[in-house]
Amino acid sequence: MIEEVHVRIKQILILTLLILLLVACGQGADESTTLTVMTHDSFQISEEVVAIFEQEHNIEVQFLQSGDAGTMLNQAILSRDAPLADVLYGVDNTFLSRALAEDIFLAYESPRLEVIPDEFELDDQHRALPIDYGDVCLNYEIAYFEDAGIDPPLDLESLTQPQYESLLVVQNPATSSPGLAFLLATIGHFGSDGYLDYWANLRTNDVLVVNDWETAYYGEFSHSGGTRPLVVSYGSSPPAEVYFAEVELFEPPTGVVTANTSCFRQIEFAGILQGTTNERLAQAWIDFMLSVEFQEDMPLNMFVFPVITEASLPPVFSLHMVIPDQTAQVSLRDIADNRDAWIDAWTLTVLR
Repeated sequence: MIEEVHVRIKQILILTLLILLLVACGQGADESTTLTVMTHDSFQISEEVVAIFEQEHNIEVQFLQSGDAGTMLNQAILSRDAPLADVLYGVDNTFLSRALAEDIFLAYESPRLEVIPDEFELDDQHRALPIDYGDVCLNYEIAYFEDAGIDPPLDLESLTQPQYESLLVVQNPATSSPGLAFLLATIGHFGSDGYLDYWANLRTNDVLVVNDWETAYYGEFSHSGGTRPLVVSYGSSPPAEVYFAEVELFEPPTGVVTANTSCFRQIEFAGILQGTTNERLAQAWIDFMLSVEFQEDMPLNMFVFPVITEASLPPVFSLHMVIPDQTAQVSLRDIADNRDAWIDAWTLTVLR
């Protein structure tokens, strides 16, 4: 009888040890020391803000910069069976429909959604959550037009007039996110049956096309030493010029064309990638990106606007930012159905 009791106790002890071992293994599989976030090359956030998350969760956050938004999305799609990251940030509404169609994101209904205005939530399944936004608009160098005695253009139509010949540089929509956004601005403004005629007139007026924003703004824009005083950029570029000026400025040296739906609003999203082994931490990171600390850090790092209603803007940003009264509208469905065809038709019209 005593031996049976001893055997029974021994069995219970062994079973308990096995259960504890399984629990420990399960915890180890669920926990990680690193969270990887795939981003576009323009992503930037303060180290001290990232450190808040790292210290709270006792992990390291690694950022995998992967080219522009389109290139980044292509990498995420191609690596979906063995994802390179846990979270993807930076796909915007010009490419969102493709990301959703490829089903690369897990759904996550963050509790922070309640502080985001409905206008920014474009996916009702919450696979891609809005993080920030900005308006792609024409920028101009104020001094150039003052010295030349020419008024800056008032709207998109103005750019086809003779006085603006050889003054505009844009980005190729096939290779550039702001380039695609500006193409969509012209489609929203002139309609899908009128935008090609407009671009044909711009071509006649010697529009210059380059591959990316950096080349356009820092290479060809006259304010940066180039020869073109009109460039496709952002409504937040003027505060950036003031903030980064080597000599203190009280007014920005650049202006923004915002009249008559001449701008297109980009909204950037983040999503948890299918196949992640760090889903819990990925959810926590999404929540953190929607925190006041993170949202208030973005404007002076990426010169984008926070989406949460609780966030405040830095004074230099709020003082010099330009927000259009009305932006050009192109629905997510129309972008999904026509994006590639629009780009192909643009290429034939402008680059042939």
